[in-house]
Amino acid sequence: MGIKKVIPSFLIKIYHFSLALLGAILYNFPSKKIIVIGVTGTNGKTTVVNMITSILEEAGFKVASSSSIKFKIGEKEKKNNLKMTMPGRLKLQHFLWEAVRNHCQYAVIEVTSEGILQYRHKFIDFDIAVLTNISPEHIERHGGFQNYIKAKTQLFSHIKYSFKKKGVEKVIILNADDENIDHFIKFPSDKKILYTLKNGIQEKYLLDNKAELIKAENIETSPDSCSFDVHHHYIRLDLPGRFNIYNALAATCVALSQGISLDIVSRSLSKIKIIPGRLETVIDKPFKVIVDYAHNPAALKNLYETASKTKTDNSHLICVLGACGGGRDKWKRPVLGKIAAHYCDKIILTNEDPYEEDPQSIISQVKSGLDKSNFPDSNTFQILDRRRAISKSLSLAQQGDIVIISGKGSEPWMCIAHNQKIPWDDREIVKEEFSKLIK
Repeated sequence: MGIKKVIPSFLIKIYHFSLALLGAILYNFPSKKIIVIGVTGTNGKTTVVNMITSILEEAGFKVASSSSIKFKIGEKEKKNNLKMTMPGRLKLQHFLWEAVRNHCQYAVIEVTSEGILQYRHKFIDFDIAVLTNISPEHIERHGGFQNYIKAKTQLFSHIKYSFKKKGVEKVIILNADDENIDHFIKFPSDKKILYTLKNGIQEKYLLDNKAELIKAENIETSPDSCSFDVHHHYIRLDLPGRFNIYNALAATCVALSQGISLDIVSRSLSKIKIIPGRLETVIDKPFKVIVDYAHNPAALKNLYETASKTKTDNSHLICVLGACGGGRDKWKRPVLGKIAAHYCDKIILTNEDPYEEDPQSIISQVKSGLDKSNFPDSNTFQILDRRRAISKSLSLAQQGDIVIISGKGSEPWMCIAHNQKIPWDDREIVKEEFSKLIK
């Protein structure tokens, strides 16, 4: 029996809170000496952190950032090998202390619902809180979708009680097109900025909430890029997908809140060519292989929709799909299977991060979603060994096909039973197996 099951929940909360306070005391409350930006939401957090960091650097600021991919302080970068998006309390306070010590003016932090449950956001004086989007995720961990939303809102309620730095406004930035926005817009701040791709945001809604609206106009998308205008300024991304326009808009709102010009925003975003493990093309010819972190229904749907738009009449979408284990979000496994059945022509079900669960049981639950969708068994393959599954997907691909390997992105580990971590990188496995194929 795990130790957490026998310790009362209030003692666990006291433990997490105490660690957060201890970290802040040890490092002399570093967040009081730097402008801190928190980015939360279900999908897109890492990309938005990357975009915000790039814009601030283009504007001449020294920036620290913490995301699921890396830790960055000025020009120094270190890969995030923690298998944890938001570091623990002591690590996060140490990161902020290092940022201050290295004369960074901004720190950009990816904030997760798990991190909030464990009080990792406590004693960090956030100045800007950004919401990307909200869709069902970590439902079992939080005990329901509404509880998941409630956890996310704590970053925004936290803004009011954060230390007020001289000359620095408290800012809330929200996706106006997300149906759950009303859970977040109610919290007080010096400034609220909403961003949208749609028409129909009522003036009264903005006035009642004392909010400014930033809208993307003249939107164009292609298989490899997208573009839009903000206040008649042209912004182009070498990243595909409408969801990346939302990500770019969120970052743009942060820039505008800090008095950074749209010319700098446009120049900075045009320089971003890749976000590691996020819709990353690893092989381009004779067929395309894409590695992506998508591991929840909304993200997987966006991924497949974006990839499907690049298909020709004669090409196929070949998908490698798994689902994490460890008792996590079992509800979404058949849902992932159903989404894959709708978009993919051939599906290889495989292991992802089983932790202590039976890997075969996990992929059987994913397959149940395929079965309910009447996806043909002849186009379904169950291969537990993830390397072999990736190799199989490559062997099935013909010229012009698209292979999508989802779930892990640029993660450096695969987590299996008995707390073991196997060094892993889907992108490197793809390259290794592809080289064998072409010999």
